[in-house]
Amino acid sequence: MGKQIWKPGTVIYPVPAVMVSCGNMTEKNIITIAWTGTVNTNPPMTYISVKPERHSYEIIKETGEFVINLVTKKLAYACDFCGVKSGKDVDKFAHLHLTALQGEKVSAPIIAESPVNIECKVKEIIPLGSHHMFLAEVVSVSVSDEYFDKTGKFHFNKSNPICYSHGGYFALGEQVGSFGYSVKKKQDGHKNNPSQHKKHKKKKK
Repeated sequence: MGKQIWKPGTVIYPVPAVMVSCGNMTEKNIITIAWTGTVNTNPPMTYISVKPERHSYEIIKETGEFVINLVTKKLAYACDFCGVKSGKDVDKFAHLHLTALQGEKVSAPIIAESPVNIECKVKEIIPLGSHHMFLAEVVSVSVSDEYFDKTGKFHFNKSNPICYSHGGYFALGEQVGSFGYSVKKKQDGHKNNPSQHKKHKKKKK
């Protein structure tokens, strides 16, 4: 099996595609971010990396707050638009007919159409080069009622979340496993092992 050697680059894909809202209910904006993720559990910490020349950079730097709004298939167009248009030129909430609601713990608005809104307060700004990382603590999370079942379990996958990979937006596919399934014992007492399954199939033949 051959391998091509590329120059160093950011090729960890797929990644989340999220819309980050910032500012306040009067002066607000949305920026599309792909460089984001979880960095700590307790306290809950996250980050976004933003180019200093982006319109939202100074807003977030000044306010020290932002909201990560997770994106669904229905919001894919809005997500892309917020990434290619500047808040200097267009009111993205108005243009995309998105609903801005006041955050619980931050002044920045949340996007009502998003299934999950993660309110964040900046703890540190780390200059990295092309991007600056806003390291932040999660201070509140809002979740849409429609994705809960009768038992109170949240089914995020029913919202049709999307991800970003090499210039394209993709809906999630079939589930291929669950956390810990590789070591979980089946009812017959044997662990789930793909190689073992193949051996069993061969023996049956």
